[in-house]
Amino acid sequence: METVSSFLDLAFLGFVALFPLVNPIGTALVLDPFLHQLKRAERKIAAAKIAVYCFLICTVTLLVGSWLFKLFGISLPVVRIAGGILICRAGWQLLSPDDVSQSSAETSSPGQHRDVEDILFYPMAFPMTTGAGTISVLLTLSAHTSEADLWSHLLNLSAIFLAVVVMSLLIYFCYAFTPTILGKLGARGEQIVNRLSAFLVFCVGLQIAATGLQHLFKGISINGE
Repeated sequence: METVSSFLDLAFLGFVALFPLVNPIGTALVLDPFLHQLKRAERKIAAAKIAVYCFLICTVTLLVGSWLFKLFGISLPVVRIAGGILICRAGWQLLSPDDVSQSSAETSSPGQHRDVEDILFYPMAFPMTTGAGTISVLLTLSAHTSEADLWSHLLNLSAIFLAVVVMSLLIYFCYAFTPTILGKLGARGEQIVNRLSAFLVFCVGLQIAATGLQHLFKGISINGE
């Protein structure tokens, strides 16, 4: 009974720790302009692929993430900076009047569907949905579980894995059914939300890059002392 309680507590802790970083509801609104031209069935397929990509990113990070970062000598601040720059670029493209008018004038087509396919993993799944913050939390949680014995370690990893599964399902539902929410706002309201979302994408990218720079310079100053 105590084992089950500990398992559920860690699963809940993992979900609570991941939720504000992934923010599936807010991120779904932010990313809606990228998926806006898709039909309902295509939208669900795209949302499912994003959710699967996020699940794989989290799972790989949970199992071998720390080893991979050490292997390539990559620090989390550098990941934050690179991801922030790329998100800023995506936000700037969405804010461009030419891109906005082009996307509003076009209808869904196989060519556009291929274009969306190209961005489902990068940058939509990573780093816009599951980015450096998510990776950092998962590395911290996995490092904490490694301190226990083998059985407890596997049990704790399973609890965090359950949190990842629940988060991935939530990502799918939020991304797949965003148009239902936006449809109630009307055409004008949807346009306003899309423009605000594009601005938020740009701001999120700046914030991630600034946080990465802050941690990078902080680490340099500490090492220099």
